[in-house]
Amino acid sequence: MQQPIIEFRDVYKQLGGRTILDGVNFAIYPGEAVGIIGPSGAGKSTTLRLIAGLLAPDRGEVWVQGKPQVLVGEGGVSKAHIGMVFQGSALFDSLTVAENVGFLLSEHSHLPPQRVRDLVELSLERVGLKGIGDRYPAELSGGMRRRVALARAIIEDPDAEQDDLDILLYDEPTAGLDPVASRVIEDLMRSLQKEVQHSATYVVVTHQESTIRRTTDRIFLLYNGKIQWQGSTQELDTTDDPYITQFMSGNPTGPMVMFE
Repeated sequence: MQQPIIEFRDVYKQLGGRTILDGVNFAIYPGEAVGIIGPSGAGKSTTLRLIAGLLAPDRGEVWVQGKPQVLVGEGGVSKAHIGMVFQGSALFDSLTVAENVGFLLSEHSHLPPQRVRDLVELSLERVGLKGIGDRYPAELSGGMRRRVALARAIIEDPDAEQDDLDILLYDEPTAGLDPVASRVIEDLMRSLQKEVQHSATYVVVTHQESTIRRTTDRIFLLYNGKIQWQGSTQELDTTDDPYITQFMSGNPTGPMVMFE
């Protein structure tokens, strides 16, 4: 049996005295495109941060590529190379696009500046933004900023095998974008998944129905600290599960309290 690339084993997490995850268990396998859905405050972004090692569980274990995940900044070295596209892009306003995209390599590698610049341009070209490295985030549209954030997440040194991207995490990648810009991002997510040298496995948190349907193969619905439903994206139209039915219809009546 194939080993999971990401696994949650009875994971508990509290934030601000509130239980966010209450004994969550799931497994994600190499090559999967998984969506995590659910109402606001259900713990979707927290789940991504646990996968990335930005948070540690209070109890239970997060395993990535067959090993317990390590907390970023505490001296451990994760086996996996994980890229993350943060909600709202999270670009540095005072840096140019090129400086944003190349920030990690500039700060944490021994590559010469020209090599970093070449890799930045390659990464921008991959997301359809060739030649905009001298601009600042404020000069870009919302869709372009999301693509810059994606370019930053996928940048790597192709000559360093240990830096190959294993997992890509997306936190609301199309929120607030118009349908055309959303479709551009969705198409990019799928096209990058097909590139062998990039991430074949990704996890996306989203509320957007288009993004759910066009970028995922399997869905977890998270509510009240637990995975309430999981299944294939195709099953969204055939299941009579009350959680999925309520979420996809936007009906305020159902097992989920949508506004607390």
